[in-house]
Amino acid sequence: MPVLGELLLELMKAENTSRQENQNHRRLKKAGFPYLKTLDEFDMKQLNGTMSPVFLQELASCKFIQKRQNIVMIGNLGRGKTHLAIALGLNACVQGFQVLFKNAASFSTELCEVKDNYQLGRLERNIAKEDLLILDELSYLSFNRHQSELLFKVISDRSEKSSTIFTTNLPFSEWMQLFENTTMVAALIDRLTFKSHVLDMNGESYRLKATLKKQAT
Repeated sequence: MPVLGELLLELMKAENTSRQENQNHRRLKKAGFPYLKTLDEFDMKQLNGTMSPVFLQELASCKFIQKRQNIVMIGNLGRGKTHLAIALGLNACVQGFQVLFKNAASFSTELCEVKDNYQLGRLERNIAKEDLLILDELSYLSFNRHQSELLFKVISDRSEKSSTIFTTNLPFSEWMQLFENTTMVAALIDRLTFKSHVLDMNGESYRLKATLKKQAT
């Protein structure tokens, strides 16, 4: 009987492990990451000493999601902002959080399309269920009035209720290039930075540096 009991216990453990792996797989698939990157692959030099390894591990613990805090990553091209955002999102999925990754420009277009098709309410409710929303590349294209208003509403609705990660190559002072309404930009930045971690990731392009190094060898 003890042997049978041990066997049943092992089977239950195996079933539980399999169930967790399946759940992780579903969360990862739903998140919509363009590719997978881990924190182990992230070059800490990209942070120019603005973030300690201890603080990075604090973010990796996903306590910022439990505290409903945001992360804003500001830096020029090739500094690993998307890499870090995906790595934190991946950690969140593994820890059981619901995550959604979106390119900011594509997402603004999607919002307009579903509004035209009278499906905006459903999409907004689905987004509200996400523990972590990642909006990548909030900087490459400007948004028209309708896109701006819809993005602003999504961000406002999440304020103090759930977490959002933003990556951008523009400092806040240049966000008027993205949005038409000055008052709305001020309100948007106010919501983004409240209870947030703002990471300065400016510096020399990591991708360019890696390419030049490869060419030199």
